[in-house]
Amino acid sequence: ELAQQVANVARTLTNMGVTRGDRVVAILPNSEVAAIAFLASASLGAIWSLCSPDMGHVAILDRFQQIKPKVLFAQETYVFAGKPVDRSDVLSTILAGLPSLEKVVTVGPSERDALDWSEMISGTAEISPLPVPFDHPLWIVYSSGTTGNPKPIVHGHGGILIEGAKQTLHQDTTPGDRYCWLTSSGWIMWNSQLIQLSRGVSVAIFDSAPSYPDMLALWRFAESERLTYLGAGAAYFASCLKAGIRPGDSVDLSALRSLGSTGSPLSEDAYRWIYDAVKADIWLAPISGGTDLAGAFVGGHPMLPVRLGEMQCRFLGNAVRSFDPSGQELIGEVGELVCTAPLPSMPLFFWGDEDGSRLHDSYFDTYPGVWRHGDWIEFTEEGGSVIYGRSDATINRKGLRLGSSEIYQAVEGLAEVADSLVVDLEFLGRESFMPLFIVPANGIVLDQALKDKINSAIRDAVSARFVPNEIVEIAEIPRTLSGKKLEVPVKKLLLGGDPARVVNRDSMVNPDSFDTFIAYAESRNT
Repeated sequence: ELAQQVANVARTLTNMGVTRGDRVVAILPNSEVAAIAFLASASLGAIWSLCSPDMGHVAILDRFQQIKPKVLFAQETYVFAGKPVDRSDVLSTILAGLPSLEKVVTVGPSERDALDWSEMISGTAEISPLPVPFDHPLWIVYSSGTTGNPKPIVHGHGGILIEGAKQTLHQDTTPGDRYCWLTSSGWIMWNSQLIQLSRGVSVAIFDSAPSYPDMLALWRFAESERLTYLGAGAAYFASCLKAGIRPGDSVDLSALRSLGSTGSPLSEDAYRWIYDAVKADIWLAPISGGTDLAGAFVGGHPMLPVRLGEMQCRFLGNAVRSFDPSGQELIGEVGELVCTAPLPSMPLFFWGDEDGSRLHDSYFDTYPGVWRHGDWIEFTEEGGSVIYGRSDATINRKGLRLGSSEIYQAVEGLAEVADSLVVDLEFLGRESFMPLFIVPANGIVLDQALKDKINSAIRDAVSARFVPNEIVEIAEIPRTLSGKKLEVPVKKLLLGGDPARVVNRDSMVNPDSFDTFIAYAESRNT
């Protein structure tokens, strides 16, 4: 049935004029529609790109305007936590901002002049995938830096298939397994789950709020679908722990063999909770990698012991190391996660980055010839590893990463805000905390009404996932002599770094401004 529907959609795309290299994009939830549309696009050699429907129009246009799509799939209304969410006005704004579009396909009720999805999937077309070179672009995903538009990362067919197949080995999935990863369509885990199909694994899609109607919702889904493998962001397991639920006591998880986790560090308390409250003989195998390579650097191994708070091993063929600032390898100490040799699924290029300078600056500007990923990691003597969070200024909220520039665009677009700085504080054993520092415009007071307006601007333009935990008024933003905001030094300070070591005040245009953050750090630690 899947193959037939993919063939029918591919035939319709061909009739629309979609050919090899054209961009086909979608604004869809984690549904079978998105999976079928992707497979059809890939079979034609077209290049796929997907955004989650809960993203704001600014964030979506910042991504899709860079790649000039020909066809768009969209759903005007989706359901979350039992409530319908109408996105028709947002979709109208997005369509107006994408002049390259030639065709629009709508899923579900719509009054637009567009092709309906139900018409596309019907028929008796034969599937006939177009052979393409190993490095032909498969999809474009986005991993934001701290400045400029989101990075449009292009991955190739061959590299993704090799790295994805390797990941299934580390997850020990085989034909007949039933696999589910709790993911939104905007997270790289959406892409990753589809690789399981190539192993003969059934993919069960959970497109709902995992806390609705209660925190056992996903666990009941695992029972009803007889899942053998269940994955989720670390924040989800932390939420279950805090809610005090014990799935193993009330849900039949006898089929469940393994749990995966990623997106942020999984605490030792969460490890203990899983083995106590979920299943005593489960194989817990967290992974850590990234959107940038659509894969993992470190993760599970079914023949190695599970140690509290650790990932078991480096993935096969991954030359992953921990480096100190001078480029020396560290064992038993926290350092920068680096990769010293290429991987098949590393980016072919960034879309529009003609000379490769943006890709170079994103990964290779710290250690020449060595990929710096932007995570803190420690490798143990036994070969295990512990991730300690992001070492750069990327915002990581429940596994979804975003550049601070997108938040600044929303916040500083308000007349009441003169300047801003945001950092995401995620470190092992602590709940992620994201403060937003605001310099109000002259004569403006940061009261609750303005805080609500700022939160609303972020929610509308970016996503509700990136509403800050706290908004703090300050007098000025610390900047370098060249005018860059000192996000990383502020982050290191607020995570407990020595004020004298996290920043060189001689490199600042306003060194006294850092004192405000020292005082803020002291207040948080008292």
